[in-house]
Amino acid sequence: MLQDDAAGAHAPHDGWAEPIATALLVLADGTILEGFGIGATGEAAGEVCFNTAMTGYQEILTDPSYAGQIVTFTFPHIGNVGTNDEDLESLAQAPASGVRGAVIAAAVTNPSNWRSSSHLDAWLGARGIIGITGVDTRALTALIRDRGMPNAMIAHDPDGRFDREALKAKARDLPTMEGLDLVPPVTSRETTAWGETVWQLGQGYGARASGEGLRVVAIDYGVKRNILRLLTQAGCDVTVVPATATAEEILALRPDGVFLSNGPGDPAATGEYAVPVIRNLLERKVPTFGICLGHQLMGLALGGRTVKMGQGHHGANHPVKDKTTGKVEIVSMNHGFAVDPASLPGTAVETHVSLFDGSNCGLALTDRPAFSVQYHPEASPGPRDSHYLFDRFVSLIRETKGTTA
Repeated sequence: MLQDDAAGAHAPHDGWAEPIATALLVLADGTILEGFGIGATGEAAGEVCFNTAMTGYQEILTDPSYAGQIVTFTFPHIGNVGTNDEDLESLAQAPASGVRGAVIAAAVTNPSNWRSSSHLDAWLGARGIIGITGVDTRALTALIRDRGMPNAMIAHDPDGRFDREALKAKARDLPTMEGLDLVPPVTSRETTAWGETVWQLGQGYGARASGEGLRVVAIDYGVKRNILRLLTQAGCDVTVVPATATAEEILALRPDGVFLSNGPGDPAATGEYAVPVIRNLLERKVPTFGICLGHQLMGLALGGRTVKMGQGHHGANHPVKDKTTGKVEIVSMNHGFAVDPASLPGTAVETHVSLFDGSNCGLALTDRPAFSVQYHPEASPGPRDSHYLFDRFVSLIRETKGTTA
């Protein structure tokens, strides 16, 4: 077969000669998928998931919630608008800030967008992310759908030299995602103030002076930048603290509200140190809002449990019903664990539910000012179907301040 010159892959071009594979995806069951490498060279390990979004690949590849995972894109044309310095979601530095690898169907074309500053190939390489193109991602997605998310090794060698048996053994011996706390590599190292607001055409990101809004402490389990921007845009003075911050350290900042961020890994493992802190804040009736991992940790703090999903929810086209209004939102999802609603106490009301599989997507407390959602309202696939949640949080804070003034 011929390989396009614009592919960004390192396959040789010799007439009609079959190009050699310069990248492999080796699954834990011994299945080997061949393709052409882009980005970083070497090898990496991770759990393979699939994402159904048609846009936003740069945000996906820098989302800390994907730490420890290899993302398969179901949309074939990834990289065609290039990359830039603005569409980054992680606060942490690469390579800890995102995925372990990217699996793509079509060869990566040259960028075709005015905002692009680099080719996806170079961008992946600079961030230490291995990519593989030329893979039948539809077949891989079907496999994940039927058998669950497998562990795998992804490898890239421009000369196509691989120890396949060694890669099979490494993939087979990888630990399951259950029991893994993947938050430490992606959380903030120190407490910082955040003042950036949302992006606007022709202006870029805005800034807001602190000291005028509601004081919100965001616990960073792997927080996405746009969450912080929307909190700031909604009128909050946001302070970001590490995942290991104690309740005393958080309360010393005199927060009007606390935000529990998204993040990677098994919530039960992270909950070993996060749950006691959240439980303390809830008992003190500090207004609290959680997203994704933050939602799961709130569920655990209430005495509930989380369960590992077969294929997880990863994509930007998930329908979720808001049971408090009856409206359906099109949302962005990225999680491999879910809260078991049957395990929650009677004071926790299910507010949102997935219309794909009926899994829990939100909860609110009847005896304390707290709520959370499983999905990502800041990712804006609707595009703004779910932005009301940030206003709901601000309203909850104001109501609480009014009753305690």
